[in-house]
Amino acid sequence: MSVASIKNQNASDWKNEAGPIKKYFNDITVTEIMINRYDKIFIERKGILEEVEGKFDNPEHLVRFVQALAVNVGRDLNRKNPFMDARLPDGSRVNIVIPPVSVDNPMVTIRKFSPMMVSYTNLLSYGAFDEKILYFINQAVVARQNIIISGGTGSGKTTILNLLSQFIPAKERVVTLEDTVELQMNVKNVVRMECRSFLSDSHFEIKDLLRNALRMRPDRLIIGEVRGGEAFDMLIAMNTGHEGSMSTLHSNSAFDALRRIEAMVLRGTQDIPIQTVKDDIAKTINIIIQTERFSDGSRRISEVVEVDGRTTQDYTINKIFEFNELDKKFTSLGYVPKFVTDSRNPRIKFPQGFFEPDHVIKLS
Repeated sequence: MSVASIKNQNASDWKNEAGPIKKYFNDITVTEIMINRYDKIFIERKGILEEVEGKFDNPEHLVRFVQALAVNVGRDLNRKNPFMDARLPDGSRVNIVIPPVSVDNPMVTIRKFSPMMVSYTNLLSYGAFDEKILYFINQAVVARQNIIISGGTGSGKTTILNLLSQFIPAKERVVTLEDTVELQMNVKNVVRMECRSFLSDSHFEIKDLLRNALRMRPDRLIIGEVRGGEAFDMLIAMNTGHEGSMSTLHSNSAFDALRRIEAMVLRGTQDIPIQTVKDDIAKTINIIIQTERFSDGSRRISEVVEVDGRTTQDYTINKIFEFNELDKKFTSLGYVPKFVTDSRNPRIKFPQGFFEPDHVIKLS
């Protein structure tokens, strides 16, 4: 039985067809479900991949589940359209690949959506950062620093971006721009835009949304992830009255994040000299928060840096905090960022000696 041969599934049937994976939708410790074939299923639990014993009854059972998912989100899935990237009613993301692109059978990856925003107290208890880093990023948001959260896949970038939103003053208006909605902004005056509609075949680019967002009187722009030529528009927005904007990108280090932004801008605007692009990046991006998923499955902030302009050769960055994997401790490195002593930021308050390595802060 082929995927294309199954028609007219009732939209509510997908959970009835979920078989061996149904229980994982209610398991809060499971964040992703990966179906390689009907009898080979993996989950990610607390950051660690594990194979599960359960399986679909047979290949046809998996096909029924896949088609039921497609019908539920109103999408066609057939040999001419063998990919599907969609959002389920509960907010979970599902990606499906079927033959002829998948060699043997349908493949399904589901990233579960948590309806509850992870609080900073939870993240502190998980060891994602310490009290000093939490205090610092709070102050950086209030000071309207332009912040990039960088890291690999599944390293916690979106979680940290959601956290930062909690520190945006209530009087500010925020516009979020995403390819697919994932952010959970804890902001009173927030409006959301999405590139990809799962109710139709329409699709827009982030740069289209970004240009329209500038007409919506935003105080800050939050871009779920920057991937391409929209990086140029993002820099312009950050430099023209929308300070305090934020985004994420995939990169292995804070320094690499700057290089990636540079490459994305150059791909989108080939007529701008590379030195001008470097200058714009160096004066626009203020803080980079690097996230990492470690071998034990934990997700942590691995370093926080300030971008301090550039030399004739390259960018200058100053590391403020770092995580030492050997002793599992966060360390402040004694560097005091420029915005901390900026007289234009009277609301910014740090305890005396805050950035010294031996200084300890306990939040009530």
